[in-house]
Amino acid sequence: MKLIEAMNEINDANQTKGINFSGKKYTVVSNRVEIFRKAFGTDLGIKTEIILNDGKFVIVKATIEDKDGHIIGSGLAEEVRGSSNVNKTSAVENCETSAIGRALASLGLHGGTYASLNEIDGVERKKEALEKLKPEEEKAKKEEKIKAWETKVLKKFGEIINNKEVEERNRMTNLKEFKISLTSFDTMPKEIQDTVNNKYNNGLAWLGAKMGEKIGNVDTDTETA
Repeated sequence: MKLIEAMNEINDANQTKGINFSGKKYTVVSNRVEIFRKAFGTDLGIKTEIILNDGKFVIVKATIEDKDGHIIGSGLAEEVRGSSNVNKTSAVENCETSAIGRALASLGLHGGTYASLNEIDGVERKKEALEKLKPEEEKAKKEEKIKAWETKVLKKFGEIINNKEVEERNRMTNLKEFKISLTSFDTMPKEIQDTVNNKYNNGLAWLGAKMGEKIGNVDTDTETA
């Protein structure tokens, strides 16, 4: 009975206080929450939970529960950070409002349509925001691949340089041959090329110094003999 009364009151509010948007009327979530509280008092409660908040996307779940913790209704909402002025500073709060609106709609307290006004308004915003995120994601993936390539190359350099089972002269040859085999080298950013070149040149210099030490020791031994 309380639910039917609340549904009727929201329908009336939709006619008198509803906001026109794209040819339809919507009852804002705050009005629906007010009517919900008026009808059910503390018999039913609204609980919200942040499912995801990774710096780009926010997902919030809202549930309507009775005093025993039984879930009567629920709703999920998603927002993209920076997709609107409000989402630049209050994406979580905005997402929570949408989730509550959907939870209320699951009880029949929808005020015109299942989706709330801020959800409908957010469709284009989310679409535009996702389009803007695509280049950033592609850039991040490219940078990740470049970093992985650099790490792999430097690790291989280290393995060749420090392989004591191979003579220094042969290690230098192996290092040069591996450097020549890097077909992707010329496509790497300059700072990556510089890092690789420094590691390569330092490796050759170190191995050359080691060879010099051995030759010096041999000469000293010969003169002493």
